[in-house]
Amino acid sequence: MAVVVLIALALLLVGGLYAALSPREAQATTATASADDIEAGKKLFLANCSTCHGINAQGGGVTDGKNPGPSLIGVGAASVDFQVGSGRMPLAQSGAQAPEVDKIRFSQEQIDQMAAYIASLAPGPAIPTEEQLDTSGVSDEEVARGAAIFRTNCAMCHNSQGKGGALTAGKYAPDLTGVSAKHIYEAMQTGPQSMPVFNDNNISSEDKKAIIAWLTDRGGEDTRVDPGGLTLGSLGPVSEGLVAWIAGIGALIGVSVWLGMKSS
Repeated sequence: MAVVVLIALALLLVGGLYAALSPREAQATTATASADDIEAGKKLFLANCSTCHGINAQGGGVTDGKNPGPSLIGVGAASVDFQVGSGRMPLAQSGAQAPEVDKIRFSQEQIDQMAAYIASLAPGPAIPTEEQLDTSGVSDEEVARGAAIFRTNCAMCHNSQGKGGALTAGKYAPDLTGVSAKHIYEAMQTGPQSMPVFNDNNISSEDKKAIIAWLTDRGGEDTRVDPGGLTLGSLGPVSEGLVAWIAGIGALIGVSVWLGMKSS
């Protein structure tokens, strides 16, 4: 029994130290949201989202007879702000992926109210602060580090230039050109759709800011444009290979025809 007690105490100590010392991602709370905001957000949720996500946001609502909406408990305010603020939700129609749309159905105040309601159900990633999104003080070295982190963690889906790319089963990684800093940060926090979650344990808040500084170019010259010629859409080997096949093989066919005509 003494051995069992010692093991239990050791596990408790290790767990307590990990919880106390490990970096924590910001969690959405209802401290800054009033009860009226939460209540208004609940009414908006019930009128617009509960059909798919369930009356209590527990998931299981039916959208097309076979695909239930996921639970929103614990997704945090950041997920609501990203999905609704980018127009992906409410979903217009069921498909492989929810597309971003320009026409947003809700005002920012209404989005904040729905985010406050979802955040009140359980802790989750919070909407990033202005300080977390401010890239004005990011140095050139940090921008270069952000580009390197992006190429390591994101380029396999979004392309090395952030131009997006095709995935499987009709899904795709969207083009990040023109996406707001807030939505980029929230996407890393929440991992929407096929994207993995990059919380502060994976990519720190400072590194997220460096990535955003590179993607948004800090409002200045586009550092992602290759100055050495045509970018061909910056889609990598797909467009480059197409040009090589059309131009290269076309030239070879032309030379072959010319040689054949000359020999005859």
